[in-house]
Amino acid sequence: MSNNNQLTNLHNSKKSYIIYKSNKGFNLYTNFSKKIILNNKNIIGFLNRKNDKKKLKKTDLFIGFFGYELLNNLIGVKIPKQKNINFPKGIFYKPEKNISLNNNLKYKNKIDFKFNNNFKLNINKDSYKKIFNKFKKKIKKGETYQIKICTKYKKKTKIDPLDFFCRLSKTNLAPEAFMIRDKNYSIISCSPENLITKKGPFITTKPIAGTVKKNKKMNKVKALNYFRKNLKETKEHNMIVDMERNDLSRICKIGTVKLLKTKIVEEYKDLFHYVSLIKGKLKKNIKNIDIIKAMMPGGSVIGCPKISTLNFLNKQEKENRNIYTGSFGFIKFNGDMRFNIIIRSILNFKNISEISVASGVVIDSNANHEFSENYIKAKALIDLFK
Repeated sequence: MSNNNQLTNLHNSKKSYIIYKSNKGFNLYTNFSKKIILNNKNIIGFLNRKNDKKKLKKTDLFIGFFGYELLNNLIGVKIPKQKNINFPKGIFYKPEKNISLNNNLKYKNKIDFKFNNNFKLNINKDSYKKIFNKFKKKIKKGETYQIKICTKYKKKTKIDPLDFFCRLSKTNLAPEAFMIRDKNYSIISCSPENLITKKGPFITTKPIAGTVKKNKKMNKVKALNYFRKNLKETKEHNMIVDMERNDLSRICKIGTVKLLKTKIVEEYKDLFHYVSLIKGKLKKNIKNIDIIKAMMPGGSVIGCPKISTLNFLNKQEKENRNIYTGSFGFIKFNGDMRFNIIIRSILNFKNISEISVASGVVIDSNANHEFSENYIKAKALIDLFK
């Protein structure tokens, strides 16, 4: 039986499973022997689990996600009372089966879901401008240097997550793409951003800051020229790179944190991103919890400086972000780990789909441009409902 047929049969069986992008294709994880629902009390115990196996099987890991609110609490940032949908703060699974899939995922949906494109936006353009101007004043006062305003697109509908993920992987194959199908929820993501890759004593992070719309006149070379000449995009990128270098410096040996790639362009379905790559060597006796607390939530989707900006955002936002700007990935039993930043994602819970996006506000930002940028980031996901 082909791997794609195994995937189809697994999906039709209603069993829970996870798909995560790998270098050569995708890894499929299923037959979960443990499911750990995280909260503010048990996350520390989970991260402090002692697993020091040297000979690893492909399934010797926990895979899942940390939600945004859970990560805030972990680093001591309080979340005011907000509207929430009672979605779990984080879930990790212990798989007993792993299947390697190639990049050409095939699945034919047997049910014809009828969609309309009527998403409800939680912040309209006028409201966005008011929030934008409020944060712009804080930037001018020096209270923050960059801040990301989150908007949500929502609609009530059933979806077939595998159908969505297969179509998304064909049009917008992202290096940190993943999907989760569980009994009462699903997540589909084409996240481009790796926050943590740890192998032995070495750790890398790949900050993304800078976005331009893709069209017939804007190719990869022109996008690079645009970013280099655009003062706003350059400032935004430099600030995020400096912040993530600082985050790494808290857990890495002095003098080991270095830029491996600086300001390159990556191409996606509807846009180009401005990207850098940073590497460091961890200090001795650094634990999993130290790494998570230093690096999460990822600075590129929050703003700068991180803690004070988180406080500004949490006071302003009226509803939980849930998975958005949290992190998905795995922790192996030998301590190696890989985590992304959960962006470009659909959360479907209780038959309600939500897509969250954010754009960065710096001193040179324009409200109309940033509001439009949010739609550009959401478009590849919204198009799945057509």
